[in-house]
Amino acid sequence: MFVKVDPHKFHGKDIPHIKLDPNMTIEDLVDVFASSGYNGRQLGDAAKLYARMIEEDATICLTVSGAMTPVGFGGIIKTLIERGFVDWIITTGANVYHEDHFAWGLPVKQGSFDVDDMKLYENEIVRIRDVYIKFHETLEAEDELIQKMFGDDFPDKPFTTAEFCNLMGKISKEKAKHPEKSFITTAYDYDVPVYISTIKDSSLALNLAVHRLRDKIYNLDFVREIIEQAAILYDSKKSGILELGGGVPKNTAQQTGPLLDQILRRNDGGQDYVIQITDARPDTGGLSGATLQEGKSWGKVQDAHHGMVTVYADVTIAFPILALYVLSNQKTREPKRLYKKLNKLYEKLKDDYSKNPTN
Repeated sequence: MFVKVDPHKFHGKDIPHIKLDPNMTIEDLVDVFASSGYNGRQLGDAAKLYARMIEEDATICLTVSGAMTPVGFGGIIKTLIERGFVDWIITTGANVYHEDHFAWGLPVKQGSFDVDDMKLYENEIVRIRDVYIKFHETLEAEDELIQKMFGDDFPDKPFTTAEFCNLMGKISKEKAKHPEKSFITTAYDYDVPVYISTIKDSSLALNLAVHRLRDKIYNLDFVREIIEQAAILYDSKKSGILELGGGVPKNTAQQTGPLLDQILRRNDGGQDYVIQITDARPDTGGLSGATLQEGKSWGKVQDAHHGMVTVYADVTIAFPILALYVLSNQKTREPKRLYKKLNKLYEKLKDDYSKNPTN
């Protein structure tokens, strides 16, 4: 229960004179953060809010922007799925594409950011900051896999990116050398829908071009998937988002509120909880840095004063702390298996709307 206090009065917890102990746990460290100030305090508050989302059995969406899987973070996502701490995902095509490298045993290595990229190009090495990927052994090998997965045997009917990722997880589960090294295969196992917010802006879509030039048509049903995403929120008693970075994945998850309220007039109110980890500034007007409070004016969140924490930090530093904190103190939840329920959720929203349409 939230207790409203006047922030203009001199009250609150005392700031401790922090003492670190070699025997401290991750829970102790998060308590240190939460009892301090600045973004350390925000990080501590975010970890505790994530735990609260789990305790209250909220339907939790994880959004992942950029390219987090090339640094191995897909393994963290996999573990959160297995514990029931992530119920559905919105991410970039890059994260799905590069995650599959690990399942198939394609090489990804630590490199350097202080480097001559002309020489890397000559050596057929592709760079993502300080991560190296081999051009032929990794990228072209992955391209061949994607082309085979979604070639002639892929059905010529409208599909969503959740169906796309589910099939990719199924194939990698059955045929990859290391299927346990992919959160996409784990999402398939646990029926966690994985949506790609901008699939055409990725190598996944680039690899469909070879088949399109042979007259195979791909019909992405993007309208259905935004309705499915809103239907997940509509059916949830409590809902929350853990946002890693901003970009289109962040907006895709948050726009479920405006679809329900502004467009369909369902008076849903948006998300109950949102945690955002970002290094983007709010004053530039971009969505990546937009404050969660601003989202209230759009109906993206239930309350502009509670249930939201923004951490201005590097995701590669903050996310493992949040994840390890909840893995340390929260019991495994029964998976919600939303993927198998998507049609039912869609029909529920459709029926409700048909009984009381906007016009």
